[in-house]
Amino acid sequence: MNASRPWRVAATLAVAAAAGWLAQRLHLPLPWMLGPLFTTAALAMAGVPVAAAAPLRNVGQWIIGVALGLYFTPDVMRAVAALVPALAAGVAWALFIGWAFYRLLWATLGGEPGARATAFFAATIGGASEMAVLGERHGARVDHVAAAHSLRILLVVSVIPFGFQLAGLRGADVALPAVARVDAGGLALLAAASLAGVAALRALRVPNVWVLGALAGTVALTASGAGGSALPRGVSEAGQLFIGVALGTRFSGDFARESPRWLGAVAGGTLAMIAASGLFAWALARLAGLHPATVMLGTSPGGIAEMSITAKVLQLGVPVVTTFQVVRYVAVLLTAPLLYRWIARRAPRLQ
Repeated sequence: MNASRPWRVAATLAVAAAAGWLAQRLHLPLPWMLGPLFTTAALAMAGVPVAAAAPLRNVGQWIIGVALGLYFTPDVMRAVAALVPALAAGVAWALFIGWAFYRLLWATLGGEPGARATAFFAATIGGASEMAVLGERHGARVDHVAAAHSLRILLVVSVIPFGFQLAGLRGADVALPAVARVDAGGLALLAAASLAGVAALRALRVPNVWVLGALAGTVALTASGAGGSALPRGVSEAGQLFIGVALGTRFSGDFARESPRWLGAVAGGTLAMIAASGLFAWALARLAGLHPATVMLGTSPGGIAEMSITAKVLQLGVPVVTTFQVVRYVAVLLTAPLLYRWIARRAPRLQ
């Protein structure tokens, strides 16, 4: 870290916080994530040296994991356990649209070296960093994979919240956290449980430990009824701010100029997946007895933190959305390398 970087991080946070405040004043959806995300992405692509700090991103993910875990009361856990068939359908849907997206991106790349691996890991609906690592192992172009996931997440967290706000879906499926008041002792217990979850998953070498570990530790505490506390006012907004900045600073000044055909295919494919996921969510919601907006957030091609934050802010079935997203994340992460090897072995049949 050079000497000027802490000042760049601080200045970026200040500008992002102002953007979040303005977005809130304008009554935009997810103001404390989307305001910073759009602002830092625009500045980065304009060549302004914005910067994010990995520790702050981790803190943001930890805060979101804790905030989500507070919704998993014993009653909610029993209700979620009854959703196993719907969760399996959500996983199958993610694998299907990922495969369809892969075919589109592969056709876009043509005969470029590593085209199949690049297209597959760019299209798979999983974590950006995890798919980039897997793609690199199989000869993919990591820059293409990372750019695809960044653009996909940007579009999903832009289109769906604004669409839901225009449709008046805020508060359509309200779920309440287990604890409504802040308690100093409960807050200490909550911090200890969530950090223990992070440490446990890190020891097991599980990826994305700051979200999943904090979520696991908090769920264990909340579901047991052992106590806890609500988060102090402003903490959840700070977590959204840190995540928005981390997402926005992924976009470099050359992002829009590099491989416009590739980015165009990613954008078009992502919008098609959002539309298709809306139809799938409507059908699955009718079968499972859930609200369509909740299922849409649970099965849309976004990320755990982003879609669960959307559910929390818009009051749309937080525990159900979080469960759908976590189950899909784990399933895709485990199956992606196997599916790629299966596709690669059958490459001549799939031409």
